[in-house]
Amino acid sequence: MNRIACVLLAGLASTQALAVGKLADVSLTDRDSGQTLRAHYHRGEYWVAGRPGAHYAIQITSRTGARLLAVTSVDGINVISGETAAFAQRGYVFDPWTGYDIAGWRKSDAQIAAFTFTSIPRSYAARTGRPDNVGVIGVALFRERAAPVFVPPIAEAVPAPAPSARADMESVAKEAADNAADTAGASQSRRERLAQAPSLGTGHGRREYSQVRNVAFEREREQPNELIRIRYDSHENLVAMGVIKPAPRRPQAFPNDQRLGYVPDP
Repeated sequence: MNRIACVLLAGLASTQALAVGKLADVSLTDRDSGQTLRAHYHRGEYWVAGRPGAHYAIQITSRTGARLLAVTSVDGINVISGETAAFAQRGYVFDPWTGYDIAGWRKSDAQIAAFTFTSIPRSYAARTGRPDNVGVIGVALFRERAAPVFVPPIAEAVPAPAPSARADMESVAKEAADNAADTAGASQSRRERLAQAPSLGTGHGRREYSQVRNVAFEREREQPNELIRIRYDSHENLVAMGVIKPAPRRPQAFPNDQRLGYVPDP
């Protein structure tokens, strides 16, 4: 499948801490504080606590020696095209071992509207009539199809496998197909169970410079090689949901060591 994708011309390449993923490290950063937001694993999902009003970025760093395509969605919307997100849409192409910040909704080849943590009614998804998937970030990673390699014909005839060996091969192929179908069904059922609407969404913020160019990219297959999902909400809500455990109370022996005088009446 040939698709036109975008490649960022300027970005950040670094080792990510607290990141999610195998083919690439994916994390969220608070751009105002410079802090990488900790990913909390809870009941099969990764969660991060956003700070209302803060600008944030999705930081992706490739961990492979080949190009990767990252089709990226925020609140169920493709961050480049603004379409309701699907795997077959446009994404960002990452060169081997490189990392970039995806910091906003793509407005042109040279401009974005910054991602901001905001209330659900002020989110871009709600303002465009699509509030059902607010509170989740998705990164679908695709490997690039390798160029075909010419193999000269072999002079010797290769004997056909024995009937028993052929049956074994067919059995293995059927088992692999069944396992793939089971995995796809399980992933779909997990998505259907997650219906809770978080209180934070992503706004359509200030305009910023961010240069890209269009490149060709042929995917190895139609389905992602890896699918990464990170949900987000406010710190208070994540504590209330049990995702984040509150810090234990630690009474201090001398909480105010500057006061001078004697014991006052209560």
